[in-house]
Amino acid sequence: MKFTLKTTSSKYSARTGVLETDHGKINTPVFMPVGTVGAVKTMSPEEIKNIDFKIILGNTYHLYLRPGTDIINKAGGLHKFISWDRPILTDSGGFQVFSLSRLNKISNDGVEFQSHLDGSRHMFTPERSMEIQRKLGSDIIMAFDDCPPGDADHSTIKNSVERTTSWMVRCSEWLRENPRCYGHDQVVFPIIQGGTDLDLRRLSSEQLVEYSTCGMAIGGLAVGEEKNAMMDTIEFCNTILPKDQPRYLMGVGRPSDLIKSVQRGVDMFDCVMPTRNGRNGHVFTSNGVINIRNEKYKDDHTPIDIHSSHSWGTNFSKSYVRHLFNINEVLGLRIASTLNLAFYNDLMIQIRKNINNDSFDDWSDSILVEMGRSKGM
Repeated sequence: MKFTLKTTSSKYSARTGVLETDHGKINTPVFMPVGTVGAVKTMSPEEIKNIDFKIILGNTYHLYLRPGTDIINKAGGLHKFISWDRPILTDSGGFQVFSLSRLNKISNDGVEFQSHLDGSRHMFTPERSMEIQRKLGSDIIMAFDDCPPGDADHSTIKNSVERTTSWMVRCSEWLRENPRCYGHDQVVFPIIQGGTDLDLRRLSSEQLVEYSTCGMAIGGLAVGEEKNAMMDTIEFCNTILPKDQPRYLMGVGRPSDLIKSVQRGVDMFDCVMPTRNGRNGHVFTSNGVINIRNEKYKDDHTPIDIHSSHSWGTNFSKSYVRHLFNINEVLGLRIASTLNLAFYNDLMIQIRKNINNDSFDDWSDSILVEMGRSKGM
């Protein structure tokens, strides 16, 4: 797996690059749709391809619980199981263990937790997370990390940094001693922690960089901290992470936050926002976010978004899609989710184009002003 840096903007730290994997090339900056349980909600793999996403994300915790790692392994890995022949990144399950599981017990060995499905007890260790991700066969494996909440005190965050480093050592050792299950390459991304404490972020980066061969992730943000502090932390991470490797900002997804983070040197993103908001009737359009359930769209027969790259933006009216939501027709959810995903992909295309054309600095300043006028952007 190889990352090649192409262009950097003049004023900001925005950059374009190419991440090459055995399942295809990925142009960065890139947004990755979240297929938590092996599917991007309401979407087929072909529809995700038609929007032209090059990589999707799956989740170790959820796939471990259902359908189970052994079933996916017998199918020949996650790519074959879900009929997706492009790159896949899998989250380690750490965040879900800490956020979804009831009565979890965290120790230096790992995390004992109760399933959010049936209350059954399980144990995730760094080694177990790596074993599951080996069997899933994702192209990019995320290290097992300790992700504290945004309001955690300094001592808790410091302990999470130390534990994350210790767990990274164990992840690396397990991967070195255990061969791949399938024929393609896999690479592990360490995840730096430290909350919004810049000294702890530097410490985490210094301890983890030796385990990074083709990418590092910024974890522990968008978990309740103040927005300006989040952006200051991202900007600081740009100064301490390797310049020749992609930087992956985990779980940050508002369109304006993507642009601000690209300004600060981030290359990879994921978030459930496009599909989750779509299922709730919130549609990202070139004119801002619209709540399609709103009464004012009842007799509005104009297209949802005439500037969308997807044909559904012009084919379907606001009145029709509102009608679908009101009668709980699943097509409404699919239309909104599809247009949101297309919006995000279009945004990343615009970002890359403007960076390559050396027009990103002025363009990003301008579009952020426009987005500031629309709630939800």
